[in-house]
Amino acid sequence: MKNNILLLFTLAFVAMSFRFIAQNDPWPVPDKYVKMVNPVKSDATSIATGKELWSKHCQSCHGKSGKGDGPKAAQLKTVPDDMTKADVQSQTDGAFFYKTSEGRNDMPSFKKKIPDQEDIWAVVNYIRTLKK
Repeated sequence: MKNNILLLFTLAFVAMSFRFIAQNDPWPVPDKYVKMVNPVKSDATSIATGKELWSKHCQSCHGKSGKGDGPKAAQLKTVPDDMTKADVQSQTDGAFFYKTSEGRNDMPSFKKKIPDQEDIWAVVNYIRTLKK
């Protein structure tokens, strides 16, 4: 019995450690994207479009208010970013565009699901409203 409890504790610790390590794995963004300027004006229209797309494609993992607490978040190997945090918000618009378009690991690529690049830029505009 003691061995089973110790084994379960060890497995849980390893799983949690892997999730933490994977979460802290840097996500390099090519310079081309880091320097990109958002061509879509951040106005009420683009933010509304971005919010609608967020609700459809992003909310299930990142949560309604962007805190990484969506209903699917617990099922993922990596913790979705809390988009309200200063270190996340400090990323460039181009970095958000790249990560949303390309994806990696649990974060899917959205370039086929959201084929209009202006719509991805609108999501970036919406992400900017999620500050704490």
